[in-house]
Amino acid sequence: MTKRIVAIVFIFLCTAVAWAVLGSTIFYRTYETDTRLEGQVASIWGAPQSQMPPSASYERVELLTSETTENGKKKVVTTKTHVTTLLPLDSSRVDVGLALEHRQTSQANYDDLALTLDGQPVSLKNEKNSTTAHARVEAGKTATLRVGYLSRGLSTWTYSFGQEVAQVRDFQLRMKTNFKDIDFPQNSLSPAENRDTPEGKELVWSYKNLVTGNNIGMAMPEKLQPGPLAGRISYFAPVSLFFFFFLMFIITTLRGIELHPMNYFFLAAAFFAFHLLLAYLVDHVSIHAAFAICSAVSIFLVVSYLRLVVGIRFAAVEAALAKFIYLVLFSYAFFFKGFTGLAVTIGSILTLFVVMQMTGRIRWAEKFANNK
Repeated sequence: MTKRIVAIVFIFLCTAVAWAVLGSTIFYRTYETDTRLEGQVASIWGAPQSQMPPSASYERVELLTSETTENGKKKVVTTKTHVTTLLPLDSSRVDVGLALEHRQTSQANYDDLALTLDGQPVSLKNEKNSTTAHARVEAGKTATLRVGYLSRGLSTWTYSFGQEVAQVRDFQLRMKTNFKDIDFPQNSLSPAENRDTPEGKELVWSYKNLVTGNNIGMAMPEKLQPGPLAGRISYFAPVSLFFFFFLMFIITTLRGIELHPMNYFFLAAAFFAFHLLLAYLVDHVSIHAAFAICSAVSIFLVVSYLRLVVGIRFAAVEAALAKFIYLVLFSYAFFFKGFTGLAVTIGSILTLFVVMQMTGRIRWAEKFANNK
């Protein structure tokens, strides 16, 4: 019995190493391709965007006088100097509409850019990475500046108050999305209001007098990526195999069924076949179709093999059910973001309960003594 357990553990460890290599290969292939294509996608569709608040300033002319001596005579020289003074923003009202549309494909693309001052259009001028406009405003008068544009980008949208800690007065940003799965970038401000709409979400950030070094932002929901998903499932595979081996060992011990370590080797190979096929099939069909095909192939391998080793009843009932639970269901839990760990934990606890009830009256000392 002890030698058989050692052999099974050795087979398990070797298979775990193979899964680690497979998972690393999948991630390398995925991210190497992503890095190579990211620049091309950004140039076509746009990059992650960060919107800065508008800034306003006014120029005044100052006359500076100075005295100089020329040919022994004093001379007064007057020069004109242009002084630029930044104007504070008394209030801001920002409306943002985010429409998620996944594309298969560091620049940003802007369309329908408009700027008005007190309702009157102002001519624009592009300078380096900004757009500027000049207009005359009477001294002491309050002016309302409106800026609007349409744009496309990737991954995230942020409204940045600046690189340093900034003071924000009478600020309100209202954001509407066409998706409900919202997430906020790290170190970003949480909204004061969060409401569901028929299309998605409506979020409001509102501040009277805020001093902050953080930004407002939204991280777009990511489309399910086959490569990283297959890689995570491969890394997790040893857990699935452990539960399957454990349950097979308990059932065969209770029923007096002889399973040689070589039988466990082929069962492990059938498990590995699922992940190996999944790693390359997802490049050609949808992830759901690939998962279904790989599950059917792997279960077929186990059932068709164990019917020859033990019998059709054990192969089609106990083995097939255990394979379905610990390979298919445990792996499919990765499709549900945020619930994978909980699903696996519940499955593990239920397995522990069932095995404890099955083996509660077994005298393990006798079992090991009779199977030396």
